[in-house]
Amino acid sequence: MFAEERRELILSKVKTLGRVFAKDLAEELKVSIDTIRRDLTAMEKSGLLKRTHGGAVPLSKVRRLPMDEKIRYGEGTEHQNAVAKLAAAYIEQGDTVFIGGASIHYVLLKYLPLNISYTIITNSLTIAEKLKSLSNVETYIVCGKIKSEEGMVDALATDFVKNLRIDIAFLTGGGISARHGLSSSTPEGAIFQRTVAEVSRRRICLANFDKVGTEFFSKTVDVKDLDILITDWEAPEEEIEEIQKLGVKVLIAKEI
Repeated sequence: MFAEERRELILSKVKTLGRVFAKDLAEELKVSIDTIRRDLTAMEKSGLLKRTHGGAVPLSKVRRLPMDEKIRYGEGTEHQNAVAKLAAAYIEQGDTVFIGGASIHYVLLKYLPLNISYTIITNSLTIAEKLKSLSNVETYIVCGKIKSEEGMVDALATDFVKNLRIDIAFLTGGGISARHGLSSSTPEGAIFQRTVAEVSRRRICLANFDKVGTEFFSKTVDVKDLDILITDWEAPEEEIEEIQKLGVKVLIAKEI
């Protein structure tokens, strides 16, 4: 099998399965794992896929269709849970914290501290509903037009946030890269999160491995405007190093 044929087969599997592992590909295609790694590297440089620690995943589109809420608001992946657990440890007594309506934010709710009192600002009705039962948390919801995928991110919501001061903002997006910063699939979502970042003392980005090195349609903030990036053990090392060069502290969450 020629390299071009092998790479076409790999690309087909990535699109069909959503993720492939170098070891499995090497066994199936009867080539060395180094050959597969070279294939994946070449395909990534050609913009065909995104490499991970042990294989590859599809390259995200710069615009993304809304995610089904049953998937968006679930138990989360092992990577999301590891990142969320590490992030929750940064909340301290008396803090005012922003938590949006992304899937990683929903997972974060499982790890919120229960032995201290603090305030949470959210632009998501789903997140607010889950927080109602926590007696140690004072919850405020941003006002604005309801939009199921991103929560409230319109001009009214942005103006509301401008008048606040926040201790910790847990930011996320479709992707984060050293070159393009933190980015979102919609300009409205990017503008809203940028405003949240501007009124926050500490900006912590939550990004699983598949978001690191990915660039979406609309920039939220430059990487240098973030204080901490929390990702997981499969994040691409090369991209992490480039982000660290810009002065951002990077924390790698371990498997739970």
